[in-house]
Amino acid sequence: MEVTRDLPDFDALWDYNDPAATEVKFRELLPAAQTSNDLSYVIQLMTQIARAQGLQRKFDEAHATLDSVQGMIKEELVVANVRYLLERGRATNSSGDPEKAKPYFFDAYEIASANNEDYYAIDAIHMLQIVDPPEEQLKWAGLALEMAEKTADERARKWLGPLYNNTGWTYFDLKQYDKALELFEKSLAYRQSINDEKGTFIAKWTIARTYREVSRIDEALALQQALEQEIDEKGLDPDGYVYEEIGECLLILQRMNEARPYFAKAYNLLSQDPWLQANEQARLDRLKRLGGAE
Repeated sequence: MEVTRDLPDFDALWDYNDPAATEVKFRELLPAAQTSNDLSYVIQLMTQIARAQGLQRKFDEAHATLDSVQGMIKEELVVANVRYLLERGRATNSSGDPEKAKPYFFDAYEIASANNEDYYAIDAIHMLQIVDPPEEQLKWAGLALEMAEKTADERARKWLGPLYNNTGWTYFDLKQYDKALELFEKSLAYRQSINDEKGTFIAKWTIARTYREVSRIDEALALQQALEQEIDEKGLDPDGYVYEEIGECLLILQRMNEARPYFAKAYNLLSQDPWLQANEQARLDRLKRLGGAE
């Protein structure tokens, strides 16, 4: 990141689980940033305020924030330019217009790759993978994985975990479950190699979810129950997705009396998620019904 050494690395302040608090932290940095004469830093900071707003589903505010810096961008401020394009694309995609978002991600990729900014080039490819249909996603996935595996930039190499995960889901959506499982297992191995506890937890969940899809129900249930035990033993936040999967496995095994409380717990947690409310209402309704609620 093009950062003045006297200004803090705001990227280190990100908490993607609490974008509202992150926005507050970023806004506290603005006064010093605006008097620093570091235009790149100001633009980049503002793009991350926009990202925090987008994650709160405040899309109009996110676009307004990006509008406020659009005129400041200069061609030589490569990272600032790329980050502006990435966040404009993300806000556009998250508000429901992936086709309109795609050119922003493509421009970000071209500028970043031409300037050897591997981290942001991979970010852009990763977003192109998300907005394209599954049949098109694999070409972007191959390009991103190749770049992440070959790069000398250690920060860019950290994309390997998300890329293994997302490419696995692409194969999952294409019903190529063997390939999905291979990628999810690579994701698990990578997360474990860097001692990423949260990433390891998620990778185990994706493997268990794929086991359920290919009717390896006992294995899927055992993995999800191990994650439930980890939640309890480590005092982690309750995880609605784990409870949902335990419920689904027990339902398939015709153990509905055991499944019902898991569906109820899953509904209580997942029904609070704004994204699921907006995009998966039928799923939430089913959880509510299976959990025994009226």
